Amino acid sequence: MLKFFTINALFLSLAALTTNNAQALDAPTGSVILKVTGNITQTNVGSEAHFDSEMLEALTQHTTQTSTPWHDGVVSFEGPLGKALIEAVGVEGELLKVVALNDYFAMVPVSDFYDYEVILAMRVNGQLLRIRDHGPLFVIYPFDDNPSLLSEEILTRSVWQVKRIEVE
Repeated sequence: MLKFFTINALFLSLAALTTNNAQALDAPTGSVILKVTGNITQTNVGSEAHFDSEMLEALTQHTTQTSTPWHDGVVSFEGPLGKALIEAVGVEGELLKVVALNDYFAMVPVSDFYDYEVILAMRVNGQLLRIRDHGPLFVIYPFDDNPSLLSEEILTRSVWQVKRIEVE
């Protein structure tokens, strides 16, 4: 009888842990500007995580002041930290396929989001990024803080007009 209770308690504990891992994100209430798909544990629309701007702004924000090959001088970019996004969706993969509105994509290692303060910029110099300004989201690395990031390999990962991230 004691063995039954011990096994039952173990089963209930495992079920509680599994339930916590399957916790869903809040549903977006505004227009969806980012979809995260693939190997994730936190979802809100089927097996995907959809984000509106309010949800992205609720994540840990960061400002990066840096120069880029696409702008004149030093520019101030603001948006959620990439690692805050991947933690919010429970990324379980090692690669992110970051896809733009025109279907251009780059493969970005998840480790980049932890090794550098990569952001999904939503604003430039305090103004919301519009599609014609590389928005709604622009993957920004802190180039001026780490000049070694100004390489062709990293620059190709700086996807603008981001619409989707597929976790592999």
